[in-house]
Formats: sequence, structure tokens, C-alpha cells
Amino acid sequence: MAPVLYDEKPELGDLIEIDRGSYEHWAVYVGDGFVVHLAPPFEGRGGQSSSVMSVLADKAVVKREELWDVVGTDKWKINNSLDNKYEPRPSHIIVKAACELVGQQLPYDLLTKNCEHFVNELRYGIAESRQVRTAGEMVLAAGVVAAVGFGIVALAGALFGGSKKEKNTK
Repeated sequence: MAPVLYDEKPELGDLIEIDRGSYEHWAVYVGDGFVVHLAPPFEGRGGQSSSVMSVLADKAVVKREELWDVVGTDKWKINNSLDNKYEPRPSHIIVKAACELVGQQLPYDLLTKNCEHFVNELRYGIAESRQVRTAGEMVLAAGVVAAVGFGIVALAGALFGGSKKEKNTK
């Protein structure tokens, strides 16, 4: 299922992806213009917090806020794209589970327990983050490129640089 542009009205249990520039923030729509999301305790309206502070946080709070307060001036879209990989839970179950968590402080970890893991667990029963997986794949690819590059340089040095003899000028 392709992401929906932000001018459409979300339905109960839809996942909302908010473009914060350097990362995406995620929430689940629970009705009447409200979303539930996992946010650092110090996050202000419209995600007004430093992404550096989010990286350092080890706890986050489950909040129920108006969609427009969470989005602020950022672009957003409905993104249930994992529906083609996992069976979504019934919307009333998603909403009930999300609302029962409001106000709770939960462990937070950028790589294993972030806002995307949170909403995917609510919708599918599986905590998954594509942005973490994508970032990991990029780091792995960069490492492979660096290793291959280093190997080529080392091989070239061994083949062409190590056989010179010094002239004896005596």
C-alpha cells in the first residue's frame, strides 16, 4: 500500500509518518483528530526538541495529542505500508491498546524501541523500524565500500610499491 498524501483524513488505527527533516516521527490515529505517539519527556509542540536529545533519551512518554499539535508545520502522511507484509490488527484493538498506554513512561532506544517500533507494534503486533533498518543497511554498505577500497589500495601498494631497490651510491 503506497503512503497517502497529508491532505486525506486518517482512519482509526492508521499510522501517521511525520517528516522532521533528519528523521521521521510516527504516531497512530485514534480518532476525533487525536494521535497517540511515543515522545521524549521534554518534547514540545510540533516535535520541538533536539533530535540529539532524542538520541540520548532512555525513556519516553506515551502521549495523546491532537494531530495538528504533533505535526506542527511539518509534512505528514498516512503510511500503512507494512500492511502488505503483516496483517493489521482490528482498528478498535489498535486504538484501545494505544489509549491504555497513554501517560506511561516506557524504555526508549533509538535502535530497538523508538516511535516507529511503538506504532508498528500497536498496528501489527511486531515492533519494527524501517528507518533503523535502512540506516543500518547504509552503514553496512559504507563499511563494505571502505573495506573494499582499503583492500584495493593495500593490494596496489603490495604489487607496485614494495619492489624498489635502493641504489648504492658509494
